[in-house]
Amino acid sequence: MKTLIDNGKEFNWGKSSDDYAKFRDIYPEEMYELLRSLGFAEKGTKCLDTGTGTGVIPRFMYKYGGELYGADISENQIIKARELSKGMNISYCVSSAEKLPFDDSSFDCVSAVQCWRYFDKEKTVPEIYRVLKPRGKLIIAYMQWLPEEDGIIKNSLELVKKYNPDWDCFGKRLEENDISVSEDYFTDKRYIEFDCFIPFTRESWNGRMIACRGIEPSLSKKEVDAFSEEHLEMLRKKTDGNFRLKHQITVFCYEKKQEDYYG
Repeated sequence: MKTLIDNGKEFNWGKSSDDYAKFRDIYPEEMYELLRSLGFAEKGTKCLDTGTGTGVIPRFMYKYGGELYGADISENQIIKARELSKGMNISYCVSSAEKLPFDDSSFDCVSAVQCWRYFDKEKTVPEIYRVLKPRGKLIIAYMQWLPEEDGIIKNSLELVKKYNPDWDCFGKRLEENDISVSEDYFTDKRYIEFDCFIPFTRESWNGRMIACRGIEPSLSKKEVDAFSEEHLEMLRKKTDGNFRLKHQITVFCYEKKQEDYYG
């Protein structure tokens, strides 16, 4: 069953495709290196990024040499991903994670970065199991903002809540037991986490907040503009223009259970 997000308030990532592409390409290099070390995008592998958005993961991991695919339910996001991936041999498709248009045992690795909570797990887990090769890997990753440990983040999230009281900011550290995948399908769970400080300007952090689910995907343009003005004013008062904000990187890696033992 799907998790109820934001008390059921509708949101549309396609409304924020331009700002998403401009302001959310902010993962640190250490995260890409970690994904590669777990098998994603290594030369000779075939890998799929679900919930790919504007293709951040496949685009930034293209340099490692794997055969890369991206899928997202939003057509606007996929249009932007293809635009940003010109010159790269990355294949994209409009598709939900619950029903993927790929053959059985197609991929060495499937990733879900910053999107696992949106999926219907009862459908997504067996579907990812289906498209993975024997001993293929499922990688779930997040970069969490930490409002209880960073005042600028806390003030920003409080302002989003002012404009969208239903928004769930997911503003806490993730722990090992916060993500679980059915042992009927996957085994050998690995959990890796570390903190990092992401650099921002007032404009880039303002853009990052506009591109979060609680603002542009959910609100009217008039509301978005009002939020942006108030947020920038807060940043002018509280920052010197260039600053770093504390985030937590969490990665959960699972191996496809051997089919001899499934069922």
